[in-house]
Amino acid sequence: MSGPKVSAFGSGHEQVVFCQDEESGLKAIIALWSTALGPGLGGTRFYPYADENAALADVLALSRAMAYKASLAGLDLGGGKAVIIGDPHRDKSEARLRAYGRFVES
Repeated sequence: MSGPKVSAFGSGHEQVVFCQDEESGLKAIIALWSTALGPGLGGTRFYPYADENAALADVLALSRAMAYKASLAGLDLGGGKAVIIGDPHRDKSEARLRAYGRFVES
């Protein structure tokens, strides 16, 4: 058995998924810190990150923090978060959000 994968942003995440839908223009990252206590709990941040590295650093920190919050609250839930890369005032559209929903559901 191998240990956790390590990146410049840290280690320990159970799953990190980069999502891209060319038709809608969606670029998103979904991160699960841990599902040991149950399904991932967390929301989505829609933000105009400077680049993909900034978005990755944010989603990794947010998902880890969500896992700790759920655990401290005594919930049988793990920690997960997602970020959509873009300006919510300019880039939010039904097509983009539906594409995002398909990634989350998968």
